[in-house]
Amino acid sequence: MTQTVEDLGNDVFHIDTRMGGYEGITSGYLIRGSRPCLIETGTAKSAGVVIAALAELGIGPADLATIVVTHIHLDHAGGVGDIAEAFPSAQVVVQEKGARHLVDPSRLVASAHRVFGDDMDRLFGDLRPVAAERLVSIAEAGVIDLGSGRRLDAFHNPGHASHHVGLLDSESGDLYTGDAAGVYIPETAEVRPSTPPPDFDLDLTLSSLARMTDAGPERLLFSHFGPVTDVTDTLDRSREELLIWVDMVRTARQTTPDLDHAIAMVRERDRALNAGFHADPERQEKFEALSSLGANVTGIARWLDQQEPSARADG
Repeated sequence: MTQTVEDLGNDVFHIDTRMGGYEGITSGYLIRGSRPCLIETGTAKSAGVVIAALAELGIGPADLATIVVTHIHLDHAGGVGDIAEAFPSAQVVVQEKGARHLVDPSRLVASAHRVFGDDMDRLFGDLRPVAAERLVSIAEAGVIDLGSGRRLDAFHNPGHASHHVGLLDSESGDLYTGDAAGVYIPETAEVRPSTPPPDFDLDLTLSSLARMTDAGPERLLFSHFGPVTDVTDTLDRSREELLIWVDMVRTARQTTPDLDHAIAMVRERDRALNAGFHADPERQEKFEALSSLGANVTGIARWLDQQEPSARADG
């Protein structure tokens, strides 16, 4: 195996999709089996890396049966059009609220350009459309056939995004978390909340975390980044850290409407938990590119404004 591909057992392979050229930041997964299934495509800029990894694993253009994206954010689904074109037999599975944006990605791409500006081309590239007839949409639940009696049980898992699904492998017990459990940082084994606007919803996120715990997985496969075997502790810490961040932003906005204060409070805590990577500018840069503290605080503040408008300081 190359540095890009890691054998996780049970015919499951981890692919480092190298968003923006960074290692150790974005994950894709292949379940090889009799009906090979790719989970997460990475960005459009990453498509060549993923296609090469699949070729290394013996997956030719006619072999891939299914492409699944946990949600349509560009670090997860940006390469879906390119990879669907390279594997013309594959169905593309997505939560129903995201399906129309894969058929016509113009609004999604325009929104990303507004958020990321000049970094858009460097990090993501543009999402190419997927033909509507190749899409399979999941509402609240669905089953993805992996062949030989093996399946992925898909379930709606909102909170990070309204169009988010979780995926549980019936054979391995692996749970593909997407961003619903936050960002796992291998360097420190900490879990960082992922709470971007406009969709972040605390109540839905907590319900999704409970749903993942109740599913009883054997292992968590994070889209950021990699496998985790300490399932209960990791999900518990994800929930605890999320509640701490929300409380910090709530406290800060009672003092001033300026989000800089809230961002500073959250950054101080994040530096204490993840001192190792904050001391390394390159590591810090790659995680800020992936999930900036500013965006996460903005998402929390937006949710708080919707829930508790009277609690905001007048400034």
